[in-house]
Amino acid sequence: MERIICLVAGYLCGLIQTGYIYGKINHIDIRKYGSGNSGTTNALRVLGKKAGLIVFIGDFLKTVIPCMCVRFLFRDRPEIMYLLLLYTALGTILGHNFPFYLGFKGGKGIASTAGLIFSTDWRITLICMVVFILIVAVTRYVSLGSLCVVTIFLAGMIWFGSHGEYLLGANVLPEFYGVAAVITALAYWRHRANIVRLLHGNENKLWGSKNK
Repeated sequence: MERIICLVAGYLCGLIQTGYIYGKINHIDIRKYGSGNSGTTNALRVLGKKAGLIVFIGDFLKTVIPCMCVRFLFRDRPEIMYLLLLYTALGTILGHNFPFYLGFKGGKGIASTAGLIFSTDWRITLICMVVFILIVAVTRYVSLGSLCVVTIFLAGMIWFGSHGEYLLGANVLPEFYGVAAVITALAYWRHRANIVRLLHGNENKLWGSKNK
């Protein structure tokens, strides 16, 4: 029941579509422009730097806030706290990616996943931030940086979970790995078109000339 509650609560938080709301304030449906997503990168490209920053912060916080609530409420139950934190974030990402009231057409969940990483472990957060900045600075491919980040996240969950860093009970450890893997797989699924373009060398870059 705790898992279901966290998943549902997370989904409801994920329904706060920052990009869509910001776009409507500016009299556009952000999903009808650029890549067609309501996330940070598309907001940045379509509406500018200020929009990109606001949308990122909104999508980041809608994961951080419920995850921090879970950390507080289950602080005396470390054997399950991190698992419930992952369920909460999974729900938020699902709500962000597939909002029912927008025809299940939302974003790709990277800013929300960043909120999960920040809420989970400062070491993984630092590594992911450095890797993302370096990759985007060198290649100008946000999608590549994002995919590297979620891969590092999964590796970090497996490493720290298996080494007892999170004090998880042995009975929930496989489930913990499974939920982390689902979150990572969701990011790859939402970036499947980007992956194809990366493989063909025609992915759009964040700035400078765009590949056609």
